[in-house]
Amino acid sequence: MNYWLMKSEPDDVSIDDLAARPDQTVGWYGVRNYQARNFMRDEMQLGDQVFFYHSSCKEPGIAGLATVCRMAYPDPTQFDPKSKYFDAKSTPDKPRWLQVDVRFVQKTRLLSLNQLRSFPELCEMVLLQKGSRLSITPVSDADAAFILGKLC
Repeated sequence: MNYWLMKSEPDDVSIDDLAARPDQTVGWYGVRNYQARNFMRDEMQLGDQVFFYHSSCKEPGIAGLATVCRMAYPDPTQFDPKSKYFDAKSTPDKPRWLQVDVRFVQKTRLLSLNQLRSFPELCEMVLLQKGSRLSITPVSDADAAFILGKLC
């Protein structure tokens, strides 16, 4: 099992939105970075654990837990000309962009970005590295165990 930090803007999909969905699942759409796409395509597996991270908001941070419940498949927003995620160079025969589905596990207390930065134990965490802007990043087993200890 792998651990991932996946960023979502809460104005788009928050942990509460995910919990309120009838099946408590959502496709992780709109990823338009090749490295993040490749993580979904090549490394994510069913059952991988997700730290659901609220980004681009007043107080960014880990807001809950989810799990990968569907392997990578074409992101339908790339084909929709009305979508802000439309990609005219992507076709159904040769899709550029993928998504996975994640399922709600639990809402947690917010573990803010500032709090994450305050722990020397997390100094190697990808999220905390200078210039790190990826919407999906791997989380080491040691970092995941430390974070889970702070959340639960």
